[in-house]
Amino acid sequence: MPAARPAAAGEPSVDEITCAVYSAPTDAPEGDATLTWDATTLVLVRARSGTVTGLGYTYGAPATAHVIGDRLAGVVTGRCAWDIPAAHEAMNRAVRNEGRPGLVAGAISAVDIALWDLKARLLDLPLTRLLGAVRHEVPVYGSGGFTTYGAERQDAQLREWVHGLGMPRVKIKIGESWGTRERRDRERVAQARRGIGAEAELYVDANGGYTRKQAVRLGPFLADHGVTWFEEPVSSDDLTGLARVRAAVPADVTAGEYGYHLPYFEHMIAAGAVDCLQADATRCGGITAWLRVAALAEASGLQISGHCAPHVHAHAAAAVPNLRHLEWFHDHARVEHLLFDGALDPSGGTIRPGADAAPGHGLTLRPDSEAALRHRAVTSGGPR
Repeated sequence: MPAARPAAAGEPSVDEITCAVYSAPTDAPEGDATLTWDATTLVLVRARSGTVTGLGYTYGAPATAHVIGDRLAGVVTGRCAWDIPAAHEAMNRAVRNEGRPGLVAGAISAVDIALWDLKARLLDLPLTRLLGAVRHEVPVYGSGGFTTYGAERQDAQLREWVHGLGMPRVKIKIGESWGTRERRDRERVAQARRGIGAEAELYVDANGGYTRKQAVRLGPFLADHGVTWFEEPVSSDDLTGLARVRAAVPADVTAGEYGYHLPYFEHMIAAGAVDCLQADATRCGGITAWLRVAALAEASGLQISGHCAPHVHAHAAAAVPNLRHLEWFHDHARVEHLLFDGALDPSGGTIRPGADAAPGHGLTLRPDSEAALRHRAVTSGGPR
């Protein structure tokens, strides 16, 4: 790879990379097939060029901030702010010995997102204008229905999305306790269908909690309740299992949220594992990598769906022709509304990134964010 090109005279440089860690308790205990949690942590990156600052973030452990400060900030600082692909490649190479998948990929993602926001703000353009739009409205689906919810809470959440906000598609978690509470899963699916009515689309996410045969046996029941999206019926690492379930059930089988680099998605596609590819820009390498994943999916005749972090994905989603939708994940949408001004409105089941002409991704840190969320300042060495 060529040596880093510093910003030439008259070109903006990346002058500083800093980060902070924010944590918020959930508004109720949350869980899926294989995990439960009661708080959400967001690692925020600021990329500064002169007086202009771009924001990026990922969801993950506070230790992500150490990677950003100790391994990535120095690699990016001083580069021309226009050259995001070069910065992205340099970050990938800098973490060879740390191991890219997982937490490290989240760190790269957050910096990459901040660099895209910075570039768009320097040009005083909405990010969707910088990327070039295919569409002005981006479809979203309501996602929650946690396994920890009782019947009343699940019903209220789904009804609010469908009947209150007019969102035509919603998703619940199933596969509770690694697939050992299948009877309750079935009851909750049936309850969800009753609550949202016959017209709205119903999706389920098993988070890899079922065995192959168990997922196949569940297929006819899901079809009887109009379920059209069966996310991670088995582990996303089991590409053969995903392909076999896909061949056996009527619903679209989907996965990809744990993809941390491009070859992962190529392997998933080559295995015939999914009907729709999912990718998470806060994990896979930021907007730079997410757009590459979308192109890889398009070349294979597949659509792509953005996983969680809806405000990170909104502008990039408007720029790809093979988008299916974005996940309006309850937990992340709530945190993003608490932390940022400029949050989007999912009423009617679509969002309109860039419609207000605000530069970048349109988010600015709320003045009261430190009071709203637990906050830890971060130096170059990580959180203190």
